Amino acid sequence: MDFFQDLTLVSGLFLILALLLAFGFEFVNGFHDTANAVATVIYTHTLKPNHAVIWSGCMNLLGVLTSSGAVAFGIISLLPVELVINAGSGAGFAMVFALLISAIIWNLGTWYLGLPASSSHTLIGSIIGVGLANSLLTNGHFGEGVNWEKASDVLKSLLLSPLVGFTAAALLLLAAKALIKEPQLYRAPEGKSPPPPWIRGLLILTCTGVSFAHGSNDGQKGMGLVMLILIGILPGIYALDLNIDRSTFTQLSQESKAAIVILDKRVPPGVSLQGKDADAELSRFLKLDNAGDKTFAALATKNRQISDKLSGKTSIKDISKADRRALRSDIYLVSKTINKLDKKNIFTEKADEKSLVDYKKNLDKVTEFIPNWVKFAVAFSLGLGTMIGWERIVVTVGEKIGKDHLNYAQGASAELVAMSTIAAADHFGLPVSTTHVLSSGIAGAMTANGSGIQKETVRNLLIAWVLTLPACIFLGALTFAGGLFLVFNVFGLN
Repeated sequence: MDFFQDLTLVSGLFLILALLLAFGFEFVNGFHDTANAVATVIYTHTLKPNHAVIWSGCMNLLGVLTSSGAVAFGIISLLPVELVINAGSGAGFAMVFALLISAIIWNLGTWYLGLPASSSHTLIGSIIGVGLANSLLTNGHFGEGVNWEKASDVLKSLLLSPLVGFTAAALLLLAAKALIKEPQLYRAPEGKSPPPPWIRGLLILTCTGVSFAHGSNDGQKGMGLVMLILIGILPGIYALDLNIDRSTFTQLSQESKAAIVILDKRVPPGVSLQGKDADAELSRFLKLDNAGDKTFAALATKNRQISDKLSGKTSIKDISKADRRALRSDIYLVSKTINKLDKKNIFTEKADEKSLVDYKKNLDKVTEFIPNWVKFAVAFSLGLGTMIGWERIVVTVGEKIGKDHLNYAQGASAELVAMSTIAAADHFGLPVSTTHVLSSGIAGAMTANGSGIQKETVRNLLIAWVLTLPACIFLGALTFAGGLFLVFNVFGLN
């Protein structure tokens, strides 16, 4: 009942449309990325297509359900700070729709051409485009709307992962040929006959690993966007984790009081920032660096607001719905600012540093959560997309990258490397492209085997990979500008 009470007709329509687009993004993601996971078992006739995609979908679901959420909120960290903390504003709606529409357009186009393009690059390009357009349209400064530090970390992982995939798969295949003297492993599929049972077991194992790793990493990107939608439209229910246990809540309240003492020591007499000035200062610092007295004054103000809202309460549910959105915004700004100050080694007293870092971790527990129904919905969307659109990508991976048909050892090597790389990235909270790692792994295994690669296919893949970021930056900026016009002038939102 609370759910419906919090919705107006307009916000209800926005919620339905935004969720359909978010799950549609994951559906299209299934065309690209999950199709890579099942490519080898389908192409080698290890599993029938329907069995393969259902099994892969189940493993994706398991990966999504056991994921930490670090990648989901890492993606959100790339977004303009002022739009994240005002996700329910007209500009916030425009941001979400721009991200989803531009990513879906590019993913559908590359899928239609049979090109395994990266959904990660697509989404990140759209985010950068929204950030650039937002800074240009709101303050006339080009480039300030992007968290370049976080973007740099993400882009490095996306650029390095294909090199890792190519090299590691090539080395793994060479090692297998030196250690495993079984000719059947290095043969291409013959007709529609399945491989020997032990090879089938190996390929099912690697398909399982890639599917699970994909769910634990790629599935989180859609979850992050869904949470932005829910937070913006239903902050009373989704802005904060209502299920935080009492002991964590009590500890958080005590830590907020301790942080007041620590931060007040860094604020010179006579320096004070309140209200929107404090928000603006922390947003500036998160985008542009250079902390000063005003930064600590703003941080102290925001932290005191958190402490005041927690004081006298025993759980998140005791905080009024009207205060939950504002509290989330305060927590977001304080958490991100403490994290950035810690990375810059601003805190000279180790006890203070440890206290604030522990405080930051508990703050994140309140805001960085994903309900199980969101995880199930994202996993279902991924699996459904794979079942419908797998064939184009499977044919490209199996037949068009190498000059010879993919053999069992090459497929297994590429998938072992892909699942390991994705799992490592998930551990560090970094998004990587399943498509890039696996396709590069196939190319590396083909090269190591002396099979050679089809230059035309590889050239088309590289063109698609190179164009994805700039094209999606343009699409993201264009759709965001159009979205702003619609929400302000047509729907009359602020």
